[in-house]
Amino acid sequence: MTFQGHIEGIALGPYINGTRRKVSGDAHPSYDPATGEVLCDVPVSGTDLVDEAVEASRIALKGAWASVTPAERSRMLNRVAQAIRKDAQRLATVECLDSGKPLREAVGDIETSARYFEYYAGIADKLQGDTIPLGPDFVSFTMHEPIGATAHIIPWNFPLVTTARGLAPALAAGATAVIKPAEQTPLTALMLPVYLEQAGIPAGVVNVVCGPGKMTGAPLTQHPGIAHVTFTGSVDTGKTVMMSAASHIASTTMELGGKSPVVVLADADFDAAIEGTLKAIFTNAGQVCSAGSRLVIERSVADKFLSELIKRIEQFTFGHGLDNPNIGPVVSKQQLLKIEGIVRDSVSAGAELLTGGNIKRPDKLNGWFFEPTILLAGDSSTKCVQEEIFGPVLTVQIAADFEHALELAEGTDFGLVAGIYTKDVSKALRFSRKISAGQVFINQFFAGGVETPFGGTKNSGFGREKGLEGLKAYYTVKTVTARI
Repeated sequence: MTFQGHIEGIALGPYINGTRRKVSGDAHPSYDPATGEVLCDVPVSGTDLVDEAVEASRIALKGAWASVTPAERSRMLNRVAQAIRKDAQRLATVECLDSGKPLREAVGDIETSARYFEYYAGIADKLQGDTIPLGPDFVSFTMHEPIGATAHIIPWNFPLVTTARGLAPALAAGATAVIKPAEQTPLTALMLPVYLEQAGIPAGVVNVVCGPGKMTGAPLTQHPGIAHVTFTGSVDTGKTVMMSAASHIASTTMELGGKSPVVVLADADFDAAIEGTLKAIFTNAGQVCSAGSRLVIERSVADKFLSELIKRIEQFTFGHGLDNPNIGPVVSKQQLLKIEGIVRDSVSAGAELLTGGNIKRPDKLNGWFFEPTILLAGDSSTKCVQEEIFGPVLTVQIAADFEHALELAEGTDFGLVAGIYTKDVSKALRFSRKISAGQVFINQFFAGGVETPFGGTKNSGFGREKGLEGLKAYYTVKTVTARI
């Protein structure tokens, strides 16, 4: 089974200063996770090419891009959104092949990517300062100025969405960018320059370099010409990126994952809570930073709820993403073995395996599939409670009552999102106030959208993306005061 035909015509070289570069030497394979087959080999951009990309961004910042009015930036971003929508089916197919996710999810991701450009197009010409009342002898006002050349380190689970999430506000604010997609899923980021060119964005404003973190990401985040780094990834890698950025006093936005709770109280709408829990953990085979990977449920309804969950899970279909199964593959063999290892260690430490727990081999597919899994945790220190698994694994913790549920929900070092299902508005709002999380969902999960700020607390990172808050990373505020 091969799908190379779907990626024909994609230019695989780095995109620097408006041109596609031919690179000889090291290349990194991009796989179809469902089959394990190589889709293509993507040239690796080393330090020299990263230097060129950053320099192109810095020159464009003070050159052609600086002369583009905010109103024209707005029109350009709208044209990017239109170009993405026009080619949405092809983009979704490539995203599906490269990441493994079901096609229906990839289609939604492409629309969300277009929406980011559309949303930030609407604010590009409205970023205005304030006047400050200092009395009759002074005039004081603020101006917003682009922060400079920015680096965007993109994760593999939502390739184009995460690229658009950071790039669109950066461009709206007048900044420039160097994008480094994950080496596992680089293809839609490599397609993006076509749409930027169609929109009229000048050469050098956006550059794309590809390769593993050590060969490409490290030189980029360490580069003294980068003013801001937007990073999505693991806690350990995030710490390294922060230290690199600190060496040249660059600011950072850190989105470092989570171990997010879905709290189900006894009075919850049963059907809504079932649907929300399934969506929270099994979207994209659980490879979602904000996945609801811990179910915290009141004891009085736990048996009935878990019985229904297991019944629904055992009906799931597996397959290639293009066939729209319930569960697609995880992104790589390395990720598959990590998931298996944490499940095995957790069971050895006392967690009870309720369903799943094994590597799956669907018919005629040799890719990287893992069974939807539910683990009942006894001890809150178990790996399945404390560690981000990033796979289709749900950890269950039983709570005696609301206060106990809140204690369990708060019991990790992460704080990205949290959800609660209850008909008691008071409990829902108390939960929202007391839980450490950047977003709280009430009687739903993955609520909100492009417009709602997103980011974490504790080990989940800092800074906010999406919404108007997402713009603040990409401009500086200058205050001008004059005596009159």
